[in-house]
Amino acid sequence: MARLLILGGSNIQLNSVLRAKKKGHTVIVADYLEDAPGKKFADYGELTSTFNVEGCLSIARKYKIDGILTVGTDQPVLTCARVADELGLPFFLNSEQAKAVTHKKIMKRIFKENNLPSAEFRFISSHFHDDELKGLRFPLVIKPLDSQGQRGVYKVSSLRQIRSLLPDVLSYSRENEILVEEFYESEEITLSGWVREGRTHLLTVTDRRTISRDLHIGICIAHNFPSRHLPVYHGEIQELTAKIVKAFGIENGPIYFQMLIGPEGIKLNEIACRIGGAYEDELLPVLTGVDVLDMLIHHATGHEVDYSPLERYDFDKNTTHATVQMLFTEPGTIGMMTPMKEIMALPGAISGRYNYHLGSTVQEIQNATQRAGYMIFQSDSAESLRFKLKKALDRIEIRNTQGGTMLIDSLGYRK
Repeated sequence: MARLLILGGSNIQLNSVLRAKKKGHTVIVADYLEDAPGKKFADYGELTSTFNVEGCLSIARKYKIDGILTVGTDQPVLTCARVADELGLPFFLNSEQAKAVTHKKIMKRIFKENNLPSAEFRFISSHFHDDELKGLRFPLVIKPLDSQGQRGVYKVSSLRQIRSLLPDVLSYSRENEILVEEFYESEEITLSGWVREGRTHLLTVTDRRTISRDLHIGICIAHNFPSRHLPVYHGEIQELTAKIVKAFGIENGPIYFQMLIGPEGIKLNEIACRIGGAYEDELLPVLTGVDVLDMLIHHATGHEVDYSPLERYDFDKNTTHATVQMLFTEPGTIGMMTPMKEIMALPGAISGRYNYHLGSTVQEIQNATQRAGYMIFQSDSAESLRFKLKKALDRIEIRNTQGGTMLIDSLGYRK
């Protein structure tokens, strides 16, 4: 068995910790939080940021690891690649490729050089001049170049707002510039797949439902499969995906692309080479029969990967319907939660978990890290899935210590 370093110990990485342990591997979790959930189940927990390459490299040497991986989060992909390059460990990307898919300045440059459609953009520093944004149409979106989870992402309508928020955006970054791009009025889709020897295997295309809170935008509340845009855009999505894979030189491993569909057609939002952070490690095996987490762990620990389920899967013949619902609450202290086992006993339930417990204090929603939990349901038709989901949302409750409802009804399914 292998000694595996997993970067990140949040609820998103929890399944990877549990699965690796079940396989008999010795698991080391690195996370900047002392009480990261994954550390409770790992053999060893180390206190360091997953952005800290030298810190993670030191941990890797300390435990003489055989492999390294991360799941559901962007920036640690670069750390994984750099540690793997330094120690000669297996990883799907080299450091240069990993930088390109985790740094928005490089990513946008490659988009532009390869005529991959995306919103008009600029890069500015804290001392920018107004004319540097000349030609861009408000509203605009401002983002850190190298962050994740919607941290520091704002929709703005004036130069004054940009100047006011710019220090906050930079606080989530290691760079002295930020990305400014035009806001594209659109609906979002996400594509999950796997590249093997340069050939892309499309696994799912989902509708990514989001909410906004004040200036905070793009906070994901649900992924619905299949996307309602597939009848019109299926061919274009496949063609664009192949172009992205070629432009970034992706030869092997997981891919997770976010696209926008609006009046000007498809535009790329961002791309990543990882398993998605909306619990795709649980969703994809159920929907497709392809266990991407299993494949990732096998590759990282130097074991042979069974690609036969990937080769057998036919995206065009998948008639299943499924949804991943992210649970968010209003601010407050949790006094009551419907036991998740009651929700998981309902028809169509696949998996679910709370990220908080009784007595937890929840802050105002600002980014994707503040999910109170999630649940996954599937069915054989859209109508049946909607019925099953409504039953679950009617049943589930999260209340504060005064008895008031905390759970946000973003979809309008509840009574």
